[in-house]
Amino acid sequence: MSDHHHNVLLLGFTDREACRRAYEDAMRLPGVRQVAVLERSDEGIVDIPESHIRGAGVPTIGSGLVGGLVGLLGGPIGALLGFAAGAAIGNAAEQTEMTDGGAGLIVLSSRVDNGRALLVMDVVEHDSAPADELAAKYGAPVERITAEEFAEQVRVAKERAQGS
Repeated sequence: MSDHHHNVLLLGFTDREACRRAYEDAMRLPGVRQVAVLERSDEGIVDIPESHIRGAGVPTIGSGLVGGLVGLLGGPIGALLGFAAGAAIGNAAEQTEMTDGGAGLIVLSSRVDNGRALLVMDVVEHDSAPADELAAKYGAPVERITAEEFAEQVRVAKERAQGS
């Protein structure tokens, strides 16, 4: 059995400002990959005032560098074209990840009542204590959904949206 668990953690807040403060603390948790705040105004309008993806831009730059190195075989112009092609490929992969993340936040928006907020964390946990301590610090209930289960919820929601 693995000693780590890839989960999506949801912390519910009645106080939107407290959720934003918890967001700052959440970014320092071990294993955090993504963090976002979902808020719903008293009028029912959903907003994402804070979000962070650890390592954003790395695939684009990394692919560009690899492409540039391969392109060196063709001289300076080859390096430039290789970097551009590699960066484009890396950026396309990154955009797909961001689109899937956005779809996940849309799925979760139905869990946020008017005037409330939800802190969403994509985290690889070796120990649940740090996230549990964060939740306790802010008096927020915590719900854990396995990454696989959450990905399935998003997939089903996408299929429903395309079928309508």
